[in-house]
Amino acid sequence: MQDLHLGYALVGSLAVVLAALSSKMRDLPVSEPLLAMVLGVVVGPQVLGWIEIADASRSTLVEETARVLLAVSLIGVALRYPVRRLRPIITPTTLLVTAGMAGMALLSAGVAWLVLGVPVALAALIGACITPTDPVLASSVVTGEPAEEHLPARTRQLLSAESGTNDGLALPLVLLGIALVLGESLGHAALDGLYQVVVAVVIGAVVGLLAGRAVSFAQSRDDVSEGASLVFTLVLAIAVLGIARLANADGILAVFVAGLAYNVVVSQDDVGPQNTIDEGVNRYLVLPLFLLLGILLPWSAWGDLGWGVVVFPIAVLLLRRPPVLLALMRPLGLKLRDAVFLGWFGPVGVSALFYLSFSEEEGVTDPRLWAAGTLVVAASTLAHGVTSAPGRRRYRRAAGS
Repeated sequence: MQDLHLGYALVGSLAVVLAALSSKMRDLPVSEPLLAMVLGVVVGPQVLGWIEIADASRSTLVEETARVLLAVSLIGVALRYPVRRLRPIITPTTLLVTAGMAGMALLSAGVAWLVLGVPVALAALIGACITPTDPVLASSVVTGEPAEEHLPARTRQLLSAESGTNDGLALPLVLLGIALVLGESLGHAALDGLYQVVVAVVIGAVVGLLAGRAVSFAQSRDDVSEGASLVFTLVLAIAVLGIARLANADGILAVFVAGLAYNVVVSQDDVGPQNTIDEGVNRYLVLPLFLLLGILLPWSAWGDLGWGVVVFPIAVLLLRRPPVLLALMRPLGLKLRDAVFLGWFGPVGVSALFYLSFSEEEGVTDPRLWAAGTLVVAASTLAHGVTSAPGRRRYRRAAGS
């Protein structure tokens, strides 16, 4: 309990510092998750030893923390833009979350197999877990005044839509990877994945539409304020997550679909409270999970990877996503600078932590899964946190030229 209270104090203190520097953070070559992760390393067992977390509770703690954080983040992503503005990017988003996601999973799995020398089944699961573009870290790239100033709307919308959609759609790939590792039926895993996705879409659409109708009725009677609307969307995310999990469906996808359905009914030109959700998640709600990650980083397991500890994360960052975006540049209607930017800024973060811990909870006990996955998450948090602000400015200069 003392460790928990110390964690509260550290997260709260860091949040206060970040709030004081809020106007400058977007232009600095660091990110809030990166700072929280570094703080976790410092107070964790490898340095000061102030906080230690038992291995037995690690997976459940990370999984549930990441699940809630993703739910809150995805409701913000779904509400970020009026739905009619997203219609022009439906086709490219569909391509990214089908052929694009399959390509990224295959490339990531291939890198894990070649560099780490793990079995093909484990490599497939590692690739599936680190494939989805993280909506929390991606939001820090595409939201806020600097992003709106430096990046075109279509680029921001495409990254938002992709990161929101593929988080839930990665579940079937992860279930197939788990089945391979555990020697279970691939057919059963495929049917389970299909069931979870279909039921998630139905639950999300129904609950989102009903919630939107209720809010629209309240707005017509002037019974709801902007602050109440913000709280309502947050509560909606948690409610949909719970309903979907009770139905054994993909709760992450259900939340995103619910947000889109809600946005169809309660559409508005002004993005309003949803940007507040994005800012709150990126700057504050994300801090506990990345503090936890810093504490839990498996340094000894990383050492067991040998030379792969350096080569693997670099290879994943360079080969997982950029080649796919460059290959799909023409079908996606992207210019070269857009493909390069979107190819690099597809971070691996909260969603990967969720699927890594989910896989462990499902019975995958190979320590190389957690070691390889967290290595990529830590490298992505560092690389994308350091390059986000300079990358936006460089993109603007390239566009201007």
